[in-house]
Amino acid sequence: MTRARTDDLSSALDHLERGDWRAAHEIVQRDEDGTLACWAHGIVHLMEGDASNARYWYRRAGRVFPEPTRIEAELKALRAAIGSLA
Repeated sequence: MTRARTDDLSSALDHLERGDWRAAHEIVQRDEDGTLACWAHGIVHLMEGDASNARYWYRRAGRVFPEPTRIEAELKALRAAIGSLA
């Protein structure tokens, strides 16, 4: 993964952690192939309340669909995954 893509994901995650899923969506929808971007996209739709769309993106990311109450844990896990690329 390129540094630019990692920076974009980190920026999207910053938005998600602040609860701004709309701003995060603008970023993650630019990359529909990257596993981490698909995972972030799924979290966006979880936060939006669109479980059906979230499931789609979790499948694309190869991740198990979480309970909606686990969004904080998902954000932490995604942050760790992005950090491991830096």
